[in-house]
Amino acid sequence: MKSFFKYLLATIVGVFIASFLGFLIMLGIIGAMVSSADKPVEVKDNSILYLTFDETIVDRAVDNPFSNLNFGPFASAKQLGLNDILKAIENAKEDPKIKGIYIQAVSVSAGGATVEEIRDALIDFKESGKFIISYSDIYSQKAYYLASVSDNIYMNPEGGMEWMGLRGEVMFYKNALEKLGIEPQIIRHGKFKSAVEPFMLDKMSDANREQMLTFMGSIWNHWVKGVSESRNISVEELNRYADEMLISNAKRSVEYGLIDSLIYKDELIDKLKKLTETKDKDDLTTITLAKYIKAPSPIKKKGLAKNKIAVVYAQGEINMGEGQDGTIGSETISKAIREARRDSSIKAIVFRVNSPGGSALASEVIWREVVLAKQTKPVIISMGDLAASGGYYIAAPGDVILASPTTLTGSIGVFGMYFSVKEGMNKKLGLTVDVVKTNKYSDFGSMYRPLTAEERAISQQGVEDIYQTFIGHVAEGRGITKDEVDAIGQGRVWSGANAMDIKLVDEFGGLKRAIAIAAEKAGVEEYRVVDLPKQKDPFQALMEDLSGNAKMMILGDEFVYIYKQYQQVTNMVKNQGVQARMPFEVEMY
Repeated sequence: MKSFFKYLLATIVGVFIASFLGFLIMLGIIGAMVSSADKPVEVKDNSILYLTFDETIVDRAVDNPFSNLNFGPFASAKQLGLNDILKAIENAKEDPKIKGIYIQAVSVSAGGATVEEIRDALIDFKESGKFIISYSDIYSQKAYYLASVSDNIYMNPEGGMEWMGLRGEVMFYKNALEKLGIEPQIIRHGKFKSAVEPFMLDKMSDANREQMLTFMGSIWNHWVKGVSESRNISVEELNRYADEMLISNAKRSVEYGLIDSLIYKDELIDKLKKLTETKDKDDLTTITLAKYIKAPSPIKKKGLAKNKIAVVYAQGEINMGEGQDGTIGSETISKAIREARRDSSIKAIVFRVNSPGGSALASEVIWREVVLAKQTKPVIISMGDLAASGGYYIAAPGDVILASPTTLTGSIGVFGMYFSVKEGMNKKLGLTVDVVKTNKYSDFGSMYRPLTAEERAISQQGVEDIYQTFIGHVAEGRGITKDEVDAIGQGRVWSGANAMDIKLVDEFGGLKRAIAIAAEKAGVEEYRVVDLPKQKDPFQALMEDLSGNAKMMILGDEFVYIYKQYQQVTNMVKNQGVQARMPFEVEMY
């Protein structure tokens, strides 16, 4: 027994010492990360700005070294902010030390509208007379669309590229739920409000298929038109290439004019050396986008402008409360808008919305703050990859609404959903639940029984009331009638190009254009841009991020796609009740 306690004590002490040493090592790594993040960057003469877009691109990256920390290898899954990318390309245009841009992108981890803004910035960069060269082993369609603005596009001789058009795939859970004995109880307004379809059908409805074909066709047509203009190939020919699957290998991509030449990496380096007049024996001088973002701006300004334009970033699902990075909390965003409204030095507000929607109540809370802000100063809406359903709800009051032709917007509709697990518990598990209640509807919404006919009627009325409020807000904000909104509403998703035709959007343009309009409306020429909400303390953000990383560590990298489906289902379940949400998650390649 004495020996047992001796070994037990030794084990406990060993675990304690190991944990303490691990903690010290973690602090050392964190300190090194903070130190490297704050280290100034020097741009050397005759440099090439190197763009890869491997990192996930968001509207505004979190400004701390612990963002998206992966606790397996203890490395940060880096993000790039679109605002930083646009600023870097603008700086590179004026920077005498930057001779050109080299793009190497197999794919781009961003939505269609984000890609459009980067592409527009690259087109503007070309006005400087500096070169843009692209090279890749493989080009996805989205990466190729971005690269198509380049002066020359190269590819590995054994590489390949996709050119086949867009597709949309929706996963349906109806049969699985039936096997589990789970009954989804759905109340909705709008034949296109298809967020609930995966839970009630086993394939797309005709209405959903119609809306998907419409907005996907609009986006594809815009991409084809852009490539046509850049590569001097007709739209008809480009569609023929896709329809007949002609771009099946690297040689054909050159034969049909999509790629200029097939070369190896060493040959590309030789070309870049000639463009920068670098000696053969010397190495190329390149600087990555992540580093260049931290370099001092070459654009010199006189002093610190007193007037400000506030950019309020709202990205992610809309929920009640504070929210976290990547989600829109009603309290956090409302506070940021209120702060900008009350600050006399802020002359206008740009509200950057990139959201599929979410809680109808949270959307209403934010909508009210936008309305109040509009009464005191210009409010310009800049839509990102999507501003749909609740995302459009909070955008509707803006003085001017800007979107990309590839933005997904609209989805003006409301639905409610409740789940009953009674059958599954009774028949599959042999579990029963009894209830005691003081009033008739005290257990309304309980998962342990289905809704009654009366409760369904009550829920339907709630959905109808919120829908009427929704279209009323849109009608007021856009200066059209409720009937006109209802005709283009019904939960239907539109592309930005479609939305322009039906008065949901005023102008095409990105964040840079929105800021320019805000300054013009406010009547200011000299100003500086401030970003809101203010970002959290890095250590606070680190602690909040631990739970999400733990889930990903358990599931593993190979389950990322399944994890997305898991999140989609759990979000729908945990947000039972009335929602204003996009019907599906869209990824384009």
